[in-house]
Amino acid sequence: MENKPQRLLSLDFFRGLTVAAMILVNNPGSWAHIYPPLEHAEWHGCTPTDLVFPFFLFIVGVSIAYAMGSKREDSTTHSKTIFKALKRSITLFLLGFILAFFPRNFSDFNFFEALSTVRIPGVLQRIAVVFLISSIVFLKLSDKRIFQTMVVLLFGYWALMNFVPVPDFGPANLEKETNLGAWLDRTILTEAHLWKSAKTWDPEGILSTIPAICTCLFGVLVGVYLKKKNVEPATKIAWLFSVGTLTVIGGLLWGLQFPINKALWTSSYVLYTGGLATIILSLSYWLIDVNQYNRFTKPFVVYGVNAITVFFLSGLMPRLLNMIKIDFEGEKVGALSYTYKAWFAPAFANPLNSSLAYAVAFVMCWYVILWAMYKKNIIIKV
Repeated sequence: MENKPQRLLSLDFFRGLTVAAMILVNNPGSWAHIYPPLEHAEWHGCTPTDLVFPFFLFIVGVSIAYAMGSKREDSTTHSKTIFKALKRSITLFLLGFILAFFPRNFSDFNFFEALSTVRIPGVLQRIAVVFLISSIVFLKLSDKRIFQTMVVLLFGYWALMNFVPVPDFGPANLEKETNLGAWLDRTILTEAHLWKSAKTWDPEGILSTIPAICTCLFGVLVGVYLKKKNVEPATKIAWLFSVGTLTVIGGLLWGLQFPINKALWTSSYVLYTGGLATIILSLSYWLIDVNQYNRFTKPFVVYGVNAITVFFLSGLMPRLLNMIKIDFEGEKVGALSYTYKAWFAPAFANPLNSSLAYAVAFVMCWYVILWAMYKKNIIIKV
């Protein structure tokens, strides 16, 4: 019993809330009609949507501290634990690759042509890399060394992006196509394998994965502190809330020189989002785990226990369903497109509302599926 990992209901709640938000912002009825808070910032800046991915990586870090904590002290188990983490990382990467590779229309699908242009980076791919590296760092380094590693990586990334000249372009800069990270992605991955909406840069690129690892390690350190048995819950909450607040302030101040930017995953963005995640988790821990106010948590826990599963399937199913063509006003449209155009769009005068209503309905449909899985104790572990 002593080796059984502790489980935080507040962490499952936070994970579920984050994944539900991720699905909501990824599936509007119309990409042309989205409320500003549900869109990513154009470049510098941070909207609520820009908080979703770093929150998830932060939660991954907290989960690492809880799931691998008992194995950390016994170095004889490290190889086995790292191998399991490697297998999970490979699985996550392949799932992300499948989503990128999966055709939107099989009728004109060419395997080799698709392989030559498939996007290599992605959300699940980044989670895979960050999870593996963070797991190894957690097992092999002390808490103090992890913090020092974060400091070195964040300042090192800041220095690279602000002072290293960009080949073929000149001085260091933070513009979309001419920053060092964009150049590195084009050089190593080539434009054919980058984000199709940009082609010349990728929001989940190689260089920006370095600070993304720091976001996960931030969560690791928070998880380590939450697990301490010799610290009273009230003290934990006070410290975490204070650290989160100070980190948010630090991120905002650093952002004056190194702007908060999700696509670049700037060091200021790491501090800002990590601080907010710490504040939210500490408040959730106080409310749910300490004071046992947990009746409202079930819908989000249902999402949280099958987080990767629902993220993958919610990305795959629309592509499958839109292969079913239905006639709408003289043209053939996909089944989900038809659902929006025929049912949701006419029901609202404001297209922003119809687009949002569709996204909410999409989230609720998945909730019904996940609820059925939860009731039957079906938890798919990746």
